[in-house]
Amino acid sequence: MNAKSPLAENLASDGATTVAISAPQVGGALEIGAGFVARTFRERDFAGAMDPLVMVDHYRMTEPTFGAHPHAGLSAVSVLFEDSEGAFHNRDSLGNDFDLLPGDLYWLKAGSGAVHDESPRTGASIHGFQVFVNLPARMKHDAPESRHVRAQDIPVLETDDYRVRVVLGNSNGISGRGSPALPMTILDGRIGSRSAFTHDLQVGENAWIYAIEGEIKLTVAGAEARLQTGESLTVEAASAYAAHTIELTNTADSAAHFAVFTATPVGEAFVHKGPFVMSSEAEIAQVEADYAAGKLGRLE
Repeated sequence: MNAKSPLAENLASDGATTVAISAPQVGGALEIGAGFVARTFRERDFAGAMDPLVMVDHYRMTEPTFGAHPHAGLSAVSVLFEDSEGAFHNRDSLGNDFDLLPGDLYWLKAGSGAVHDESPRTGASIHGFQVFVNLPARMKHDAPESRHVRAQDIPVLETDDYRVRVVLGNSNGISGRGSPALPMTILDGRIGSRSAFTHDLQVGENAWIYAIEGEIKLTVAGAEARLQTGESLTVEAASAYAAHTIELTNTADSAAHFAVFTATPVGEAFVHKGPFVMSSEAEIAQVEADYAAGKLGRLE
């Protein structure tokens, strides 16, 4: 899980910082039923360089799709883009029962196990990410907890050149809310034509960068890479002792929409099976048995 990605295009260095930049990857097409269409990215696509991200689905959902389902050993994160329409009904075995609205974030740190369901209200069209974030072994058996961040509580970096929501974490001196698990920064931004935005990665952090729409040039440590709509790449710190800056430039005549996830990698082997991410096959078998026995909770 933690070997350097064989997909790395290059190692870049500015004399103080060395990073590995992966080759761009196009997400796999995923359709479920008549109401869920997605581009899906998995950690194996980047040979572990997404760490701590296990999975990211960029989706549109117009009908209930998954029904009530369990999670354990991970955080399940929903990020709704501002162009979503209508409400996204969220319920879980922690007792939460409310609507997510356009621009909201919901973070479920499942830990030892929880049951969850999200579905569009009638007539809604939900556009966003569903994300699985690995938990280190020491957190996989924690009691579950959650965090809802409303769109109006998310700080925004805005100039004539860009508008970037600091959905979680920190960027350019602005702090959003923190996660209930390990620290992570999530940016949801738009860059005007031929303009740029910069973000400082902290020491030892990895980044996953995605072009939701448009053409984006990444510059880091003196190296460049380019993304088209639907492509993503990783920036993996080869040094745990230096920070570095990423610059995202919109190279087209129309606005570009991007997302950036940054965090320190967990750096532990894991087993991913469906909605579970545990440290071993034995733990997977145990949590499956616990779910079958009703021990992960239920929706009222």
